[in-house]
Amino acid sequence: MGRGHRRQAANKRGPLTEEGEAGPHSRAPGAAKKRDSLPEAAEKRDSLPEPEADASCGTDTEREATKMDVYRAAQLARPEMRGVGDDLDESVTQTHGSRSTEAVEEDEFTPKSPISMPYIPDELNDPTAYPAIFAAFKEAQVKYTAKLGRRLRLLPKLAHSCHLPIRESAKEVVLHAAKYIIRLSSSVDGKPLANCCGLLIKWDPESKTGTVLTTAHLIRSKHPTENHWEGRDEYNIKANVIVHLLDGTTADGHYLYHQEHYDLAFFKVRVDKPDLPSFSGSVHCGQDVFRLGRDDHMNLRITHGRVEHQNPRSNQRHHYMYFFHQKDDSLSHPKNDCYLPDKKNDDYLCDDDGGSIIDLDGKVVGLVNKHLRLKKSLIPSCILDKCVDLWCEFRCIPRLHLGMKFSSIKLLDPTHIDKMWRMYKIKDGLIVQEVSKESHAEKLGICLGDIIERFNGESISTTVELENMLLGRCRDHLDQGNRLNEKINVSIQVFHTEERLRRNINLIVDVSEGGEVVKRRTYPITAIEGTSSSGQSSQNVADSLTPVSWQ
Repeated sequence: MGRGHRRQAANKRGPLTEEGEAGPHSRAPGAAKKRDSLPEAAEKRDSLPEPEADASCGTDTEREATKMDVYRAAQLARPEMRGVGDDLDESVTQTHGSRSTEAVEEDEFTPKSPISMPYIPDELNDPTAYPAIFAAFKEAQVKYTAKLGRRLRLLPKLAHSCHLPIRESAKEVVLHAAKYIIRLSSSVDGKPLANCCGLLIKWDPESKTGTVLTTAHLIRSKHPTENHWEGRDEYNIKANVIVHLLDGTTADGHYLYHQEHYDLAFFKVRVDKPDLPSFSGSVHCGQDVFRLGRDDHMNLRITHGRVEHQNPRSNQRHHYMYFFHQKDDSLSHPKNDCYLPDKKNDDYLCDDDGGSIIDLDGKVVGLVNKHLRLKKSLIPSCILDKCVDLWCEFRCIPRLHLGMKFSSIKLLDPTHIDKMWRMYKIKDGLIVQEVSKESHAEKLGICLGDIIERFNGESISTTVELENMLLGRCRDHLDQGNRLNEKINVSIQVFHTEERLRRNINLIVDVSEGGEVVKRRTYPITAIEGTSSSGQSSQNVADSLTPVSWQ
């Protein structure tokens, strides 16, 4: 298609609406017509169930529950779940034709307006007083679910691969690694805050002080939500920290630094020369490892398992890998030990946050960093090594904030990787799962379901590889004498799945040592959508509403 034809097509698009269903920013009007041509049975299967309105759906907690309901509904809407994927593939292919691999110039692409999630403002969250608003919210929620489902139907269902564990005895390796694993406890105003494990990673012979690396959960004072991307955690750097040493003595831990995005913390402690760990240069999926930690009595905990890649959940950061083990593994100590609880292995592992993951050579391949409800997450050594080097040299750990969440095509089930290849001729890259509200990525037209194929010319296969690249780019930034909180350009190659267009664009990102926040785009339901009978816009109707009195 020539440039003139594309401009004519763009001029035919309708006016912009609040939800982005049509308008100058909407995408590929021909695609919608093709979807209408599917068999009637497929259309019925594509319809989404109408979510029930809840009287308290305006609160933060219940809006989070609403998000999960929307996600489940969208999962049910996927073609591969209903057996109509092939029909959809053919329809899309026929609609776009030769544009499936064609790149476009920057001025030839019209971004689609982002999808906004409806919500009811707190001051109007009363179904008795404002029944019309709740009815409007229910209608808007159905529209939002349908739009989200249409975007998600462009992609296959996410899954991850599985590997069988390999068992091998490595007693001497474990005993050597145990010499640098200690325990820490924290308190605020005499009240216990947290208990974690840690690693002695450096020692200064002049001051006879060691540097301890652990999880920032040790000083986390508030954790109101499981969604790390909301950035609502709070940390108390003045918390009292006690380091429990291997000889049974304790020493004060002095705060040095913490990094909120990676949830890492550094402390200084006076200690005799310890054994120090070495970090492995790489960790691979299915690798045979040991998970080490210490309990409240400094007894060593040992669990044999394997490392796995897995696509992060929507509320998890991108830098995690995961530890898996047999649930029927025996405890590393007999249960009749008076110091050990009579519990199953999963319970026995419940508080070794900050402990190490080692390979069969005794090298550290990861640091246990548990999500609130997910006990298996760990930070791999490739990330740890870069973080430690950055802090030691620059006394900070910066990161590039892209304003997006991703999942990996590589970690999908092979069936769905094959489908991605059939649909788009793409078998590698990162799928955009969410774009932050008002971010530069959103302004460039990047949307849910698009695929980022390259960053700065490099192919990135997993989110861990992405984090590794972001840390390396920050290292270059600081090496050149630049500072924190500056903006830099990142070149990305993006494939827009709905238009089947490939673009090379420059994304402006922040260099920050804070935790990245990805804001979901929302819009308030304050009255029936559109214009009220009085002629007021829906945004202004709420100002004139008065509570309804029920006799």
